[in-house]
Amino acid sequence: MNSEDVAALVRKRLRQAEGVLRDARSLIDTGGTTESIVNRVYYAMFYAVLAALQSIRRAPRKHRGAISLFDTEFVLKGLFTKEMSTDLHHIFESRQDIDYGAAEPPTDEPIDRDPLQEGCDLCASNERPFAVR
Repeated sequence: MNSEDVAALVRKRLRQAEGVLRDARSLIDTGGTTESIVNRVYYAMFYAVLAALQSIRRAPRKHRGAISLFDTEFVLKGLFTKEMSTDLHHIFESRQDIDYGAAEPPTDEPIDRDPLQEGCDLCASNERPFAVR
């Protein structure tokens, strides 16, 4: 893939991240289920992670591999904060529990906007564009 193709893919992933983050906020505003909100927040963060990884021409096949590589290539090098990594791991585990865990779905407790916003700062990466290598 040439640099222009990679840059286009990075922009696509960032648009996807922004779109599903808007969906998450809409679900919160309209009383959506915890399952749906967690799913949308996770995918917003995941698409932003893919954009970051694709900017360095890395494309893992599995979600867990993408998160691990993101930590290695971006968090450990100080390009993103440890708190963002912690939030990403937390939302990944929450989604895993909801999708594959116990038979009982989580209660529809209200989602606090502040942790949601903190966890989705990663999705605001369009303010810090990724340089394609």
